Amino acid sequence: MTLPSPGRTDAADTVTGGPRRRRAFGFGGSRRARGGAPLPLLVPALIGLAFLTLPLVALLIRAPWRSMPDLLTSPEVWQALRLSLVCATAATAVSLVIGVPLAWLLARVEFPGRGLVRALVTLPLVLPPVVGGVALLMALGRNGVVGKWLDSWFGVTLPFTTTGVVIAEAFVAMPFLVISVEGTLRAADPRYEEAATTLGASRFTAFRRVTLPLIAPGVAAGAVLAWARALGEFGATITFAGNFPGRTQTMPLAVYLALQNDPESAIALSLVLLAVSVAVLAGLRDRWMSAS
Repeated sequence: MTLPSPGRTDAADTVTGGPRRRRAFGFGGSRRARGGAPLPLLVPALIGLAFLTLPLVALLIRAPWRSMPDLLTSPEVWQALRLSLVCATAATAVSLVIGVPLAWLLARVEFPGRGLVRALVTLPLVLPPVVGGVALLMALGRNGVVGKWLDSWFGVTLPFTTTGVVIAEAFVAMPFLVISVEGTLRAADPRYEEAATTLGASRFTAFRRVTLPLIAPGVAAGAVLAWARALGEFGATITFAGNFPGRTQTMPLAVYLALQNDPESAIALSLVLLAVSVAVLAGLRDRWMSAS
């Protein structure tokens, strides 16, 4: 094979742009655009950045930092914080128990109307939370479609209870987990499950011993998203469970109530929720925010 001399231009280099272009674009054949952004894109981009960050910066500026320890250790705030953490964790557990099998069903099983089922599962993502609370009342309220039977047969009343808070939060948070797990399942190779069933494992054993370890990162990411969404839920909670201190008053409801009487406490509670949101984004940075 004859190597081209350093001073000679090869025909392939003439067509493709030569070694210089290949080095510039690298093995992937792409590179980031260099140079300044055009003004028609830069100006609205900066406006959008300011629109999204200015309220958060204002919250930090107006925060009562000196009185923050006293505000966050008051009995009312601690009660709302504890209830929020307990209910959000319980709602996430409920979402895991029934959401992961639902995601597996949508990702692995072909059945008529699967697209409609997927649309119904993701509907709470776009449904106004207050409408979700009204729907829960119509279904599980004392005179609801199912709730009246729960009340007459078992004496179980769900609205305006702590259990009602968990149900409302699970209703709005579970779609985040289902979407995350379903996407992970679709990306996972189903041949591992098929190999396990060929070797004699049942479908459930294959899911438990093979599939679940493969999709564990997706399940964890979905659980974190669901937990954060449950922690910040307001509309469905206040509609279905009410706003009773110590029983149904979670952090967002406490913020709403404090904003009318004690703005400093509202800011302090808002900062706690902001810190939780930042922590969730930091934890999911490698999955959702990594730059390609």
